[in-house]
Amino acid sequence: MDQLHRYLFTHHAVRGELVSLSETFQQIVAGHDYPAEVQNLLGEMLVATSLLTATLKFDGDITVQLQGDGPLKLAVINGNNLQEMRGVARLQGDIAADSTLKQMIGNGYMVITIAPSEGERYQGVVGLEGETLAECLEDYFMRSEQLPTRIFIRTGESEGKAAAGGMLLQVLPAQETDAEEFSHLAQLTTTIKAEELFSLPANEVLYRLYHQEEVTLYEPQDVSFKCTCSRQRCADALLTLPDAEVLEMLEEDEKIDMHCDYCGNHYVFDAMDLVAIRAGANSSNDSIH
Repeated sequence: MDQLHRYLFTHHAVRGELVSLSETFQQIVAGHDYPAEVQNLLGEMLVATSLLTATLKFDGDITVQLQGDGPLKLAVINGNNLQEMRGVARLQGDIAADSTLKQMIGNGYMVITIAPSEGERYQGVVGLEGETLAECLEDYFMRSEQLPTRIFIRTGESEGKAAAGGMLLQVLPAQETDAEEFSHLAQLTTTIKAEELFSLPANEVLYRLYHQEEVTLYEPQDVSFKCTCSRQRCADALLTLPDAEVLEMLEEDEKIDMHCDYCGNHYVFDAMDLVAIRAGANSSNDSIH
């Protein structure tokens, strides 16, 4: 089971997060023939979104999206406060081996959308000025929250399967902390090896990194892959289309096959299904009036 762990330094006004996401990562890339570079970037985005979600103090969703004019047109990860994650990438050209973030995205940017269940939706647009996703996100935190933040992301393979993990360090809001102390803790965290993150329990990782520090490790939160698609959602989407357009789609193939890019599910509707959907919608409208 993938898990996110929060921790706190006793003698420094600094908090941390550690996440291991191999199962969730494998489910997101399963059924997609992504180039290795795109797969690794999705893994990085997955780690980053999980870490970002854990910094928010509300119920709701967060989406991290990269888009540009390069061969990788779009990459998006969506998560929520329950650490339920999904993601997808769309290509519009060939990805060269060992492509960097900027080579894949081209002229582009990162959009971070925060949508609380209650309250205002917030969207931040970040230029891809850093060389890595982690650097771009650290820049985002400095601009939007004015909180010194360091993000450490590792992707690769463990036991022959896709694996991803990461850590976040952040100065606690409204508390004084020495810049040198934070830099020292960040330097220690930089030494984390991918295999340690992928395979070791959180308490062992923290001991290896900070054995001279006092660290409180809190109860973990489970992280999982979850897609929000459903047959009902697809039916509702069909209801928003003009009748003529739906009929045209039916005539082409005698059925409408709606495919979810996130999880690969297919929802198939034939003429009888559509009659039932329309009848259901009309009876609902009648009961409202």
